[in-house]
Amino acid sequence: MIAEARKAFWVMVGFLAVIWVLQIPNWASGYSLSYEYGLRSWDLASLPDIVSAPFLHWSWEHIEGNSGPLFIFGFLSAYRGVAKFFSVTALIVVVSGLGAWFTAGAGSVGAGASGVVFGYFGYVLVRGAFDRHLIDIVVGVVMALCFAYQFTGLLPQEGIGWQAHLFGFLAGVLGGWVFRDRRRRRPAPASPQDGSRSALLKELDDLGL
Repeated sequence: MIAEARKAFWVMVGFLAVIWVLQIPNWASGYSLSYEYGLRSWDLASLPDIVSAPFLHWSWEHIEGNSGPLFIFGFLSAYRGVAKFFSVTALIVVVSGLGAWFTAGAGSVGAGASGVVFGYFGYVLVRGAFDRHLIDIVVGVVMALCFAYQFTGLLPQEGIGWQAHLFGFLAGVLGGWVFRDRRRRRPAPASPQDGSRSALLKELDDLGL
C-alpha cells in the first residue's frame, strides 16, 4: 500500500502541475482557453470539452481554491490503487460534465476542477462503507467533519457551477459502489492453528491493511 500511496502522491502532484502550467497562458490570454475549451451547455460541439474543462479555471483565486481540496481528496481517492483511481476519475469527469451540460443555463460556459473535487469528496466519504475497510470509514467520517462546508457547494448558487459540483459528488458516490472491493471471502479454517491465522488476517483486512 505504501508503493500505491507514493504513486498517488505523484499522480496528484502531476495533475496540479498541469492545471497550474495551463493557468499561465490562460491568464495571459484573458482566459480565452476557458472560453474556448470550457464546457458550453446544450452545445453538441462542446461535448468533447467535458475532458478539457476540468483543467482550466477563471482566475487565480479559482485555481487556488480548488488546488488544496483537489490534492487532499484526490490523494485519499488514489492511495489504495492508482488504476482504480483513474477509472473513478473518468466516471466523475463524464457524469459531472454531462450533468452540468444538461442542467446549466443555455450557452453558459463552465470550467474548473471543482466538479472533480466534489466527486473525489463523495468517493472518499462512501468508499470505506462499500469496501468494508475500517480505516477508510474513519477517513470518510473525518473528511466529512473537517470539510462539512463543502456540502454548501451542492446547493444552487448564483455565479457558481453548482451543477457540476452536485453531479460530480453523485458520481463519486456511484464510483464507490461500482468500483467497490469484490474480494472473495477466505474459506473456513481447517484447524485451530489455521483458525488463529485466519482470524488475524481478517482483523488486518477489516482495518484495511
